Amino acid sequence: MPLKKSRLAPLFLLGLLATLATAQTATPAAPAAPAAPSTPTASAPPPVPEVVDASAAIPKVGNARFFEMHEQFLARSKEGPIGLLFLGDSITQGWRGVPHIWEHYYGKHQPANFGIGGDQTQHVIWRIENGELDGITPKVVVLMLGTNNAGQHTGDQIAAADTKIVELIRAKIPGVKVLLLAIFPRDARRTPTGLITEAAVSDAGKRMAAIERANALLAKLDDGVNVRFLNIGAQFLGKDGRIPWTIMPDQLHLSPAGYQLWADAMQPLLAEMLK
Repeated sequence: MPLKKSRLAPLFLLGLLATLATAQTATPAAPAAPAAPSTPTASAPPPVPEVVDASAAIPKVGNARFFEMHEQFLARSKEGPIGLLFLGDSITQGWRGVPHIWEHYYGKHQPANFGIGGDQTQHVIWRIENGELDGITPKVVVLMLGTNNAGQHTGDQIAAADTKIVELIRAKIPGVKVLLLAIFPRDARRTPTGLITEAAVSDAGKRMAAIERANALLAKLDDGVNVRFLNIGAQFLGKDGRIPWTIMPDQLHLSPAGYQLWADAMQPLLAEMLK
């Protein structure tokens, strides 16, 4: 037994020395690489608004008021005869706010007002193609439309759309006469605090350029008999060439004084066409 212990001791020492040597020569672990800095994700550019076709038939999807008024017009067509029809946007709709002027000038002609605020040419085309002119026989249709298109459509596009509307009116109502009004002037609108910003002035200038171009093209539709063009824009301007706030408080929509100017300026030609 003593002999066996003396032989095992050297073997134990050799193993222990080998273990220590291995621990000292072991390659230390490499430090972890620092995390790469995160690259901020570039935000996508805002989508470019799609410019719709001004001469297409497009309703105001999701606008309940638009469809409610459309149904009212369809009902009005069935209630009784219409001798004089006004067709357009909020400026035409605004006749409802001056019933005394409306009744005085147009009451005896069995009038109807098919104007809807915010309408552009494509919306009126949809309304016509969906029955608003079916079954009625007015002598004259007064059309003034396009100012709401001026923010995104060119004068040529607006004129082309109004031309299509005139054609639709005459196709739907054989023998009708169309009094086509030049699109009314407009100007820069005030902020709620009463300021007029450079952006508003720039926007108004862009819109008026489109309107003036459209009016120049629409004037060519006057054939002296069935389609008459009338530009009464100068009636809404002061001596300085600007629109008085008393005529258009927001430089777009007419005050009662503005509607009086409209009625007086249009009356001679309208009376002639209604004979």
